[in-house]
Amino acid sequence: MDALNEILAFLAGPTPQSWIDRAAKPESLPILLIDHAHCEKKAASTAMNLMFRYVDRSDLLNKMSRLAREELIHFEQCLSLMEARGIEYGHLSPARYAQGLRQAVRTSEPGRLIDLLIIGAFIEARSCERFAALAPCLDDELGKFYRSLLKSEGRHYQDYLGLAREYAGEPIDERVAYFRALEQALVEEPDPEFRFHSGAPSEEEVAA
Repeated sequence: MDALNEILAFLAGPTPQSWIDRAAKPESLPILLIDHAHCEKKAASTAMNLMFRYVDRSDLLNKMSRLAREELIHFEQCLSLMEARGIEYGHLSPARYAQGLRQAVRTSEPGRLIDLLIIGAFIEARSCERFAALAPCLDDELGKFYRSLLKSEGRHYQDYLGLAREYAGEPIDERVAYFRALEQALVEEPDPEFRFHSGAPSEEEVAA
């Protein structure tokens, strides 16, 4: 659990208990799994986009290639779990979370790359934290699945953060602190829609 403790120290704070309570409701399971599948697919796409944009960075290419493959395996695992439970995969409006982080990305290089890598680290870290928080609240099969993701997702967080430090050429502590505060605000502020990366449920969500 050392990796999880490292991730908890990296994040500004844990997921609000109100989100965990909402996610643990049986009626939340279809949206949770569908959006989780979307998140895995988007994570693979993000890694591929970085590979296409930054073709001259061999360390990035190697790490993002492996990450994309692992995320697509997780996507397939989500689809398999959903199919076994009669849950149909379909479109969902995305959470505001990732877009809220990316709105703060700098437009010039290398700042843009550094910010995208830092954001990738926070998304992977938050996913890992939520897998750990959800695992005890779900049935045995899902709990085992989410615990199995902790190792790879923890490594993804480390890959993103390590690349950000490598390519910055200077300390990134201030930029990490900026996104840490932004990320925590996004998970704590009331959110009108329940998603895997949504914020605390709004009053309307709690009543749902």
